[in-house]
Amino acid sequence: MTDFLNAIHYNIWILPVLLLLPLIGATGLMADAYFGRTTDGMGSSLSRVRGLALTYFVVELVLSLGLWWSVDTSSSTWQAYVSLPWIPLWGARILLGVDGISMLLILLTTILMPLAVLGGWTSIKENAHSYYALLLVLTTGMLGVFMALDLLLFYVMWEVMLVPMYLIIGIWGGQRRLYASIKFFIYTMVGSLLMLVAILYMGFLHPDATTQLPNFSYDYLLHSLALTHVQQLLLFVAFFLAFAVKVPMFPFHTWLPDAHVEAPTAGSVILAAIMLKMGTFGFIRYALPFFPDAAMDPRVRSIVLTLAVIGIVYGALVALVQPDFKKLVAYSSVSHLGFVMLGIFSLNVQSVQGALMVNLSHGISTGALFLLIGMIYERRHTRLIADYGGIAKVMPVFATILTIVTFSSIAVPGTNGFVGEFLVLVGSFRTQPVYALIAATAVIFAAAYLLWAIQRIIFNPLTKPENKGLRDLNWREIGLMAPLVFFIFWMGVYPKPILEKTQAAAERLVQQVEGGATMTAANEGRRK
Repeated sequence: MTDFLNAIHYNIWILPVLLLLPLIGATGLMADAYFGRTTDGMGSSLSRVRGLALTYFVVELVLSLGLWWSVDTSSSTWQAYVSLPWIPLWGARILLGVDGISMLLILLTTILMPLAVLGGWTSIKENAHSYYALLLVLTTGMLGVFMALDLLLFYVMWEVMLVPMYLIIGIWGGQRRLYASIKFFIYTMVGSLLMLVAILYMGFLHPDATTQLPNFSYDYLLHSLALTHVQQLLLFVAFFLAFAVKVPMFPFHTWLPDAHVEAPTAGSVILAAIMLKMGTFGFIRYALPFFPDAAMDPRVRSIVLTLAVIGIVYGALVALVQPDFKKLVAYSSVSHLGFVMLGIFSLNVQSVQGALMVNLSHGISTGALFLLIGMIYERRHTRLIADYGGIAKVMPVFATILTIVTFSSIAVPGTNGFVGEFLVLVGSFRTQPVYALIAATAVIFAAAYLLWAIQRIIFNPLTKPENKGLRDLNWREIGLMAPLVFFIFWMGVYPKPILEKTQAAAERLVQQVEGGATMTAANEGRRK
């Protein structure tokens, strides 16, 4: 496979194509909306629109799979690197590249997007062209965040993904969709404004020696910035707010339950499985390497770790009392992403790799939970746990898959969730034993809220007449859940391939932060 990819120069063109293809697809869908009219004036058939959208996402997935073989994750240089002119007067370029971490997040995105489309196959009936076009534009924004190596381009992609999700929630969401979409937009937008100011400051602080223009290149800034401790603290706070809102960390999480509950199925899947990962990715790619002295400051580190552990326990406890199944899963995300932050800021190779595994596992298991909730909601039009009970008798396939995904989410050994949480707890115990012990209690809470929920949904007596006629999953629904169940067991039983893909990047991150903090301390000493 590697020889074939080299023969077609795969790494030269793949990243721009992955960014442009969804935009081409969105343009094609909107053109179909205007020119694909039928003779009765009702517009092109809904099935054709769905088929076109799914085709674009499947092609995107197939093209992206080559990254697994073509990216040399052990290399210290960026893979599939692309450098193109963009805005010369601003010193901004289109710089794209991946390493082991971003490659896996790109694959997570391209795998989940067609599944999200299939998950909402029958629920989206109005303005389907616009809906699928927005999903495609959203895909470009999300992939751009993981690929960008120019900080200005990174910020543009960060904002590009905000608008489509705002519209998806606001137009196709639930009863309180406007409130949820505006809250989501304001939180994310305000959180990222300070990051824009910080990016501009960094770019203008050390202009390019040749052109005297600001330089926003990731590698240039990483190696040329010589920041004092105070400068690092201020810039770290600016980036921290943007990323903490997106994670979301406690207490910046309050937009998340509303957005998850009101979003359509695909929106909930994308929010939980992909968009939340951009916050943790931002810490790994930008906040820690650029501001190592601030990140390693004992006061800053203790604040972040305390917030992470509070999020782990708080998210689990609040999930325990939720009557709405969708909101329960939303709060569980706050708890799971707290594990990711604990692993990142414990800052050893084991904890960082565990954080990356939790990131991927959460994307698969929580995405699967939201898909399952969407399937049962289409049948019963309620998300209240109390409205179900005993449906395993009439929906045995649904009950089986829900149980497997629940085991994954509570980190049962043999599933993907166990590997990541175990590595985070073991790694964090080496450097932050108190925080690790507190976080370990959330494992018990997770078992409590999820097992109690599925007991009330599928194992209690089947007493409600509305539930007795429920139909089980059809072949489309089984087919879209099958890959997720496969990844749950593959990553749980044989995580070695993924751990190998992330090991070199995790080692570089730890070395960068520890070395950068030492260098800043030495420079501060010379100034004094």
